[in-house]
Amino acid sequence: MNNSVSNTARLLWAGLRALLVLTLVNGVIYPLAVTGIAQGLFDDKANGSETEADGKVVGSSLIGQAYNLPLKKGQETPEPDLKWFQGRPQNGLGTNGVNTRYKLILSGATNRSGDNADLIKWVKDAKAAVVKDNSVPGHRVKPAEVPADAVTSSGSGLDPDISPQYAKIQVHRVAEKNNLPVDKVEKLVKDHTEGRTLGFMGEPRVNVLELNIALKELIKGN
Repeated sequence: MNNSVSNTARLLWAGLRALLVLTLVNGVIYPLAVTGIAQGLFDDKANGSETEADGKVVGSSLIGQAYNLPLKKGQETPEPDLKWFQGRPQNGLGTNGVNTRYKLILSGATNRSGDNADLIKWVKDAKAAVVKDNSVPGHRVKPAEVPADAVTSSGSGLDPDISPQYAKIQVHRVAEKNNLPVDKVEKLVKDHTEGRTLGFMGEPRVNVLELNIALKELIKGN
């Protein structure tokens, strides 16, 4: 009986010691080491890839933002503020009940097959809106010029980037709305166009938040 109690106590003490050691190593030492390395070598990325403007954090370069006008009385869907470059559609091309305005609590997109009637209608309506919004006196956007990312949501619904082509077709509208020379806005897009990662991964892209921050500075200096 005494041996049984003694063996049980010894095993419990050994298990407790193992628990304490593993908790210290995996729960304290390892997280501190990883955090220290991340802060020392990649502090910007470790802190959420924060983007600053006028000395304040205004967002993350990894998460898209909405550029909309305030809701009017009785209005449920906000209208885009057309003086700013616009990102990809935010609502999964239809109400998905998950992420309708770049909300960070949940993210997601509405998935439909390529021949789905609702998807076809959403894309056609989105393309018509892109053409209408970005056509200004003296410059009309052709439907064939509208790229796929202008009329489709990303898988997460939080994509911060757009294609250079989508940024390009917005140039004349942004210039007209802000009384800016077209060539200056074109240069702004060119300066904020990133190539493929390591030269072969992904596609060329433009970060909308960073582009709009630069646009704001251009408007101030104009």
